[in-house]
Amino acid sequence: MSLAVAIQMDPIESIDINGDSSFVLGLEAQARGHALFHYGPKDMSFSQGRIVANVRPLTLRREKGNHFTAGAVERIDLATLDVVLMRQDPPFDMSYITATHMLEHIHPETLVVNDPVSVRNAPEKLFVTHFDGIMPPTLISSDLQEIRDFRAEFKDIIVKPLYGNGGAGVFHLKPEDENLSSLCEMFTEFYREPMIIQKYLPEVRNGDKRIILIDGRPAGAINRVPQAGEVRSNMHVGGKAVKSELTTREREICEAIGPALKEKGLIFVGIDVIGDYLTEINVTSPTGLQEINRFDGSKLEAEIWDCLEEKLGTTAAA
Repeated sequence: MSLAVAIQMDPIESIDINGDSSFVLGLEAQARGHALFHYGPKDMSFSQGRIVANVRPLTLRREKGNHFTAGAVERIDLATLDVVLMRQDPPFDMSYITATHMLEHIHPETLVVNDPVSVRNAPEKLFVTHFDGIMPPTLISSDLQEIRDFRAEFKDIIVKPLYGNGGAGVFHLKPEDENLSSLCEMFTEFYREPMIIQKYLPEVRNGDKRIILIDGRPAGAINRVPQAGEVRSNMHVGGKAVKSELTTREREICEAIGPALKEKGLIFVGIDVIGDYLTEINVTSPTGLQEINRFDGSKLEAEIWDCLEEKLGTTAAA
């Protein structure tokens, strides 16, 4: 089965080929004989009822400084493709939401991964609220008194933007910290959305685990340990990846959310678990494939493509 595959992502020139998950997804597609194209969200248009994009044919290779060759720009109807991988990085803003509305026009006849409707309806920090008993004590609010009451109950808290990403804007307020009001004022000035406030989980010092789920099934995990003096475990702020296996509790969490992910067409998902709690469900452009592969000797991108080809084969047969 030879497929036409477009990767909708940020500029490919600047990616880290040893860490980027989109890169290995593209490499695996190429190894299977699929034709690759690249374009950015701003290259896509709604035109006379069609979703068109200015794409470049793409060839990938694992050579630092020479990792791709892009052909001449072509204007194509995305509905003529077999697969679109929606892989641009957040923030999850109106630009991101608009892209999901456009891609909704071609899915599922063209398989968009992940389902654009479900991506739009499943922001990382909100989707998790639909599952009982697996998230830490949480408040989503702009009301300062509500926030003060939450802090009075739980003392040690985390405050972060509701639609933030990559650990940006995450604050740890200890019980003696006097900056809550000022911090809320700052958030209100920069964001129109409510804040998300959660009980601080001291287990984060032992790591924030990233678990990859493929079509609702847990496929691998790494633990990301924050550096000393840092509450955030994101890799780009100094978090260290450590080999990890799933605990019984983490398997319970995956079993709780897996059927919903599968039903909603959220094929490639990365969840974040601290201690016994699920903190985020990442459905936009989850990462972690290469790190898990190195520790586990696995090839998760191949498992993802096995899943996609199976779905496309089933659709064709129907």
